[in-house]
Amino acid sequence: MPFLHLPAFYESFLYIVFHWIVLATSWNILSGYSGYFSFGHGAFFGAGVYTSAVLAGKYDVPFLWTLPAAALVAALLGLGLGAVVFRVRHVRGELFALLTLAATFVLATIVLNTPIDGGPGVYLSGVPVPKLAPTASGAFYMMALVLAIGTVGIAYAITRARLGFGLFAIHDDEDAAEVVGVPTYRYKLVAFGVSCALAGVAGGIQALFVSYVTANGTFNITVPLTVVLMSVLGGTRSWGGPAIGATAITILLYATTAADQAVAGKAAVGAVLVAAILLMPEGILGQVFARRGRSAPPESAAARVSLHADAVVAAIESAPRAERTVLLEVRGVAKSFKGVRALDGIDLDVRQGEILGVIGPNGSGKSTLINIVSGYLRADAGSARFGDVELLALPAHRIARAGIARTYQIPRPFAHLTIRDNVALAAMFGGTAFDARHAADIALHWLQFTGLAARAAAYPGDLNLHQAKFLELTRGLAARPRLVMLDEVLSGLTPAEIDGAIDLILRIRAQGTTIILVEHVVRVVTALAERIVVLDQGRVLAEGRTDEVMARPDVAAAYLGVPHA
Repeated sequence: MPFLHLPAFYESFLYIVFHWIVLATSWNILSGYSGYFSFGHGAFFGAGVYTSAVLAGKYDVPFLWTLPAAALVAALLGLGLGAVVFRVRHVRGELFALLTLAATFVLATIVLNTPIDGGPGVYLSGVPVPKLAPTASGAFYMMALVLAIGTVGIAYAITRARLGFGLFAIHDDEDAAEVVGVPTYRYKLVAFGVSCALAGVAGGIQALFVSYVTANGTFNITVPLTVVLMSVLGGTRSWGGPAIGATAITILLYATTAADQAVAGKAAVGAVLVAAILLMPEGILGQVFARRGRSAPPESAAARVSLHADAVVAAIESAPRAERTVLLEVRGVAKSFKGVRALDGIDLDVRQGEILGVIGPNGSGKSTLINIVSGYLRADAGSARFGDVELLALPAHRIARAGIARTYQIPRPFAHLTIRDNVALAAMFGGTAFDARHAADIALHWLQFTGLAARAAAYPGDLNLHQAKFLELTRGLAARPRLVMLDEVLSGLTPAEIDGAIDLILRIRAQGTTIILVEHVVRVVTALAERIVVLDQGRVLAEGRTDEVMARPDVAAAYLGVPHA
């Protein structure tokens, strides 16, 4: 466009559009993808503004050289904040938003009361504009265009990579994502750093565009509120949504406020945006995708799975069993909740290739034991060795990478990922850690194995209880675990569904996978478990062969209750 010799207005207007596209898209990389809404984007934008302004305006550094510095300063600021905040488990949602907003005003105070600004602001009127086009407005257009294309490209690439899948899982259920194998702390930190760096570059260009920067004009609530609005309007779950929202709002603001009735125009814009968000809560792109419907998996992929399903199942069922060595050794594990002893020195062994039943009355500590072994909870004392690995010293994602998977008593799927992506996520972050393309194929295979292939393109909200339970099981299998822990995966199913599930679990064990089965349905335990451990009030009441243990009077009393005359 600069070489078409159009009036400078068009180049300047498009610069503003691209500027907001960069800010909205960069904000969305953390806040839209992971669900950590930041109101501090103005702080990182402002850090970039002042880095370029000070280097170019006070120290005569060539302007283009200041942009990498602006990105670095903003990224370091974000990484420093994230390194502290992301380690605090309860700082999510509103608390994170308020902390990032506070960071904006803290940084503004520092800038205003130090030689960085000192009060009068920083002038850049003497800084030459880079000769990237015949005119200055054309140069700003080119810089913003390149940055906008790069930012949208980065956002797109993230959605196609492991990082994007991990961030989407964090958005839906961070604790479950960590247990599946997503390194949630590291992924949030990377996303925050990328988001801040891009905002910093946008701020550096903006400093030269306005030629004079002040703390009050830079560090305000306008930038974070505007980018949130733009992203939400376009659709935060999509890489292109913020760009669409930014373009729409920028054009709408100009069209309604450039006339004499500016105040009325702003009010009209507000009304239009409120209506749009109420009618399209998933954003413009979310609405478009919803209307396109949820199609079945690609025919070629489904055909490929069908061709190989019989061969794979036959191989699984004919696989030799592993030697019965101890795979998991739990010793003295204890856990209390506000003085209530949930586990009181649990000792048990899980042998390679077996199905170990864990039973007991409600509140006996069964789910707590699984939560500790999977890393979802931290034990107060004891040890749990998985092969040569001490589990209690590891975060949950490293336990998953070691080869342990689990299901939840109440299904916890990632609601905004398709069934196939839910399963592919486990294949990407589980024990084998496949890339995204291979993980999708593995997901289709396991969906075929558990009978959910026809629902691969659906979302968890479309499933009934039986299918949701089997999705939990499928996700665990896709991780290729050495040990899978099933926490009441059959509760709530009909007798016919339970019969099918028993057959499926036997086929899983036939491939050599070790299983811990926590279940209340007695006939399931007796049909599947070779050994059982009975828990009562956080202690091991009995352990041994299933038939022998179930015949003990003390087990019947604890598990079924004491008969009364």
